[in-house]
Amino acid sequence: MLLKSLHFPATKTRRAFSTLPSLLNLCTQPKTLHQLHARYILHDLHQDPYLSSQLIHRYADLGLPSLSRQVLNSIAHPTPLHYTPILRALSNSGEFESTLLVYDEMVMKGMYPDGDTYPFVLRSCSRFSDARIGARVHGHVVKLGFDSCDVVGYGLVDMYRNYGDFENEGKVFDEMPLCRFDSVTVVNLLRLSVDLNSLKAGKAVHCVAVVTNLCGDLSVNTALLSMYAKLGELDSAELVFDEMPERDCVVWNIMISAYSRNGKPKESLELLRFMGRSGVGADLFTAIPAISSIARLRATELGRQMHAHVIRNGSDYQVSVHNSLIDMYCECNRLSSARKIFDLVTDKTLVSWSAMIKGYATHDQSLEALTLFSEMKCDGVGVDFITVINILPACVSLGALENVKYFHGYSMKLSLNSLSSVNTAFLVSYAKCGCIEMARKLFDEENINEKDVITWNSMIGAYAKHGDWYGSFELYNQMKELSIKPDQVTFLGLLTACVNAGLVQEGKKCFKEMIDIYGYKPSQEHYACMADLLGRAGQVNEASELIKSMPFKPDARVWGPLLSACKLHSDTGVADFAAEKLITIEPNNAGNLILLANIKAAAGKWDEVAKIRRSLRDMGLKKTPGCSWVEINGRRHEFRVADRSHPRSDGIYAMLRNLELESKEANIQRNV
Repeated sequence: MLLKSLHFPATKTRRAFSTLPSLLNLCTQPKTLHQLHARYILHDLHQDPYLSSQLIHRYADLGLPSLSRQVLNSIAHPTPLHYTPILRALSNSGEFESTLLVYDEMVMKGMYPDGDTYPFVLRSCSRFSDARIGARVHGHVVKLGFDSCDVVGYGLVDMYRNYGDFENEGKVFDEMPLCRFDSVTVVNLLRLSVDLNSLKAGKAVHCVAVVTNLCGDLSVNTALLSMYAKLGELDSAELVFDEMPERDCVVWNIMISAYSRNGKPKESLELLRFMGRSGVGADLFTAIPAISSIARLRATELGRQMHAHVIRNGSDYQVSVHNSLIDMYCECNRLSSARKIFDLVTDKTLVSWSAMIKGYATHDQSLEALTLFSEMKCDGVGVDFITVINILPACVSLGALENVKYFHGYSMKLSLNSLSSVNTAFLVSYAKCGCIEMARKLFDEENINEKDVITWNSMIGAYAKHGDWYGSFELYNQMKELSIKPDQVTFLGLLTACVNAGLVQEGKKCFKEMIDIYGYKPSQEHYACMADLLGRAGQVNEASELIKSMPFKPDARVWGPLLSACKLHSDTGVADFAAEKLITIEPNNAGNLILLANIKAAAGKWDEVAKIRRSLRDMGLKKTPGCSWVEINGRRHEFRVADRSHPRSDGIYAMLRNLELESKEANIQRNV
């Protein structure tokens, strides 16, 4: 809609030209940017140096460096103005090899980036073991006179430190003039350290601040605190915070946000209480991380108190606060409260819609999630990659493969599939809907250098759940050949593959390799897989001993497979022990008691069976019936045990009887 009225008549070209850069800033979605790009080409403006460089900038800002590169390749006479945003974008996205390739391309054409961009090139150099790459770029820096720039100097220091070349690191650092450092310079260098994601550079700047006696400056202290917080160095952030002589609201907010972002919600809320006691008033930037911490803890009562506090202090006028509250109530499984806030928000943003859709999808209200997505589209709200990732679990929960295909096509139309996270989400969704071939196709289509460990884990897990242990281990071996370090999720996928294929020795070897070679500590899920693997193979006692040796208290995920193994192998002794533990952990789970009753029944202990059934009746517990479904021609058919509600149930049961007879005949012939 934004671009329908955009025309460039010859008499008005100058006026229209002046408005184009501001129009670029309004393009917050790839689709809109594509439309404006098309207008550039249509009116022969795509070769303009300034406009084309801004277009490259915009694609990079939207996280699409590959499209930025395509725009660069289409320009007949590129300038350093075109290369700069691509170098920064590629370095920030971790594509260090591509960064150096683009830099070499620049140099071959007789062009060099500016001083503010060289730190990104130097950062890319430091990611390779060949120090000659960095030395060559250092030579260019000296030749251009950029070695006198503070930001470049610290980029060189950081690069040589990563190489382990302490001699050159010290030499560069000694040549940097300390006399020019003031609070503004230090603050800017600390911000650059964050941009470069370099804790080493940040610590070096901190040392300079100490030497130049700038640590008493509130702006420098705030910048130091922000740098350590954003780079996840909480211990150092705490030291800076504790030593600060004065703390304003901004300082408290930085520390509260740091705890919240780094998985310490309790510490975040405790600091909020200290902030109140110190007499510093909270604002909306305090409320947002506090609400996020409450969501992590799923503390409903605390959430209500914070909601009341936000209303009382007048911070509820901001849609960002509303979005945080929606997410918090969804995490606490209070969807009705979340929906009330959502409906009351008049200026809904894409985040508002995504948060509510995610809430429905996460709590198995898939139809509501899909309905809300349709309403969002009807309201003309654009879709981003987060919305797509949030809606896919709803499709998977319903087994709606056609919906997954629809969203896949929709994402391709909006150019969202260029993001690895979106591709991985579709890979997982196709696999869970039974379309393993399409999942593998997506995996193979992604560039080998762009595949992260999450992508590998997703494909390994997909094969594991489909019973293809060979596919899982083949990918694991490829990971090792490519020097991609597996994580704990990788081994969870491999152990699942062993469980489904009954590979006991391979599972034991995998479990040992995870601990001895990679140094990972097994989690509840890893122990659950091993208990399931040993239990299914009839090694119930060994599974029981493994559980008893766990360094932490086993939960229901571990005891459940053991109890199931007892039923499979009629082991009533271990069954009593496992059931006792399970009932203590999950007293309201009828399935555990029913499973124990079945084990007792198989052993002929009918008195105990009657006792268990009386307990179920007295507690008013009932097992939730399981269901399965199949999608045919876009329509889902759902079935439960002894279910005759389907309109074609007679034909279905007749087919099942025929299959049963054919199976029996096949077994008789095989035995003969």
